[in-house]
Amino acid sequence: MPILKSDFSPTLPFKNGHFNTIYRPLFSKETCTYSRKRISTWDNDFIDLDFSKVGSKNLVLLIHGLEGSSQSKYIISSVNHLNSKGLDTVSLNLRSCSGEDNLLLDTYHSGKTEDVDFVIKHINTNYNYDSIVIIGFSLGGNLTLKYLGEYQDKLSNIVKGGIAVSVPIDITSAEKELDKFKNRLYVEVFFKTLKSKILDKANKFPEFQLDKERLKKATKFKHLEYLYTVPVFGFKNPEDYWEKASSKPYLSKIDRPTLLVNAKDDTFLSAECYPRKEAIKSDKFYLEIPEFGGHCGFMSSFKTEENNWLETKIASFIEEKIQI
Repeated sequence: MPILKSDFSPTLPFKNGHFNTIYRPLFSKETCTYSRKRISTWDNDFIDLDFSKVGSKNLVLLIHGLEGSSQSKYIISSVNHLNSKGLDTVSLNLRSCSGEDNLLLDTYHSGKTEDVDFVIKHINTNYNYDSIVIIGFSLGGNLTLKYLGEYQDKLSNIVKGGIAVSVPIDITSAEKELDKFKNRLYVEVFFKTLKSKILDKANKFPEFQLDKERLKKATKFKHLEYLYTVPVFGFKNPEDYWEKASSKPYLSKIDRPTLLVNAKDDTFLSAECYPRKEAIKSDKFYLEIPEFGGHCGFMSSFKTEENNWLETKIASFIEEKIQI
């Protein structure tokens, strides 16, 4: 019954989910130095990988959330903490997210695990690591969980386990949650870059006949999916995308130690995103539901030195459960 009791207990202001969600990206001052490696893909595109090495034989692959990158604050803080524990890291910048647009019309989506698999195989072939752990946040967490379950029967033995944080594992219900007024500000922030990217793609690829007026008026993720995700990636409709991209159906197939941390006050998540039944039935899939933490927040205090609960949790799970 791997449902873990949470010990996350932040100070008063950080018990507000919205406050905890916005505090890290707005006020974290952490930085790190990467060594970038660009790899060519099978479909004539590229993926940028940002390494931070300390001479370890073990590597952690980090995957950011929607419109994030290796510069996202939750990625940087994780990299620094994992390096301090003697682990090498590589941060996967999803296509179009590395600071330079990718070469193709298609970029990434919540269920595009073939890119994760390509990166894992590239590392396995070109580097000499004994083990890999995958850590994903939000959309990147969905990719992590889906990959570990979807590829379970052909997954390399070098992949020892995974950790996922703040994950909308059931996209159908999570999108309904995001449509609510409480999340209006977050959606507007996402749409600033998403709309711009889609418009840029339409200008670069004239054969992609984008209805620019509909794009301009779009207010829901479903609108963008109709205009871009569905036609570009070959889904029947947004509902088909939600069903096929969600990681929840794959949780029961995960066969190596994997942790999901979803805060109870995460305003992005629906009730269906807390898979208690799946965790109870599994001996490898662990679930922790802190009362507080917001979305990819988990900040405890205004004191910088006290804001490492999530990073400590990640490192502890790697040491104690994944055992590397």
